[in-house]
Amino acid sequence: MKNVPLIFILCLLLLSMLTNSCKKDKGTSIQNLFSSGKWELTTVVVTVTQGDSVKYDTLNTDCPEKQLFTLNADGTCNYTNFHCKTQISNGRWSLSPDQLYLKSDIVCQDTVKLGPGKSTPFSNAQILTVGQYSMVLITGDIQNYSNTQKRTVMRYGFVKQKVITQ
Repeated sequence: MKNVPLIFILCLLLLSMLTNSCKKDKGTSIQNLFSSGKWELTTVVVTVTQGDSVKYDTLNTDCPEKQLFTLNADGTCNYTNFHCKTQISNGRWSLSPDQLYLKSDIVCQDTVKLGPGKSTPFSNAQILTVGQYSMVLITGDIQNYSNTQKRTVMRYGFVKQKVITQ
């Protein structure tokens, strides 16, 4: 008779575990973090390395325009005001199978005067961190290089845009 409460509690625990394990999510928690709102660009840091030489440059320090990256649950995305140039670029996004890389086909106008003027900044972006309120993506020469080769990496820092309801 003393074991009846213990058996009852164990049965409830087992039943709750079975019920919760059968629930299906439409996306992973990482996908849900990306698509849960608008991300505002706060910093862009360019790192150029070659051998022991490291050069840092902070971009986007005096841009009056908000740059917003929106990733939607249906796989579409848009970027507003890329490189502080008034524009809205649309595309699609997905995560790599291991969920370590963000892949997007967005084509944005950029401010590079010597180049073609268009770029795909997040075609293969490494996810450094992503959380409820912030995200950091790394693009550029992110694959392994020998230290004699020149390597340029751009680090984009975003914060979640606060939704104001009235």
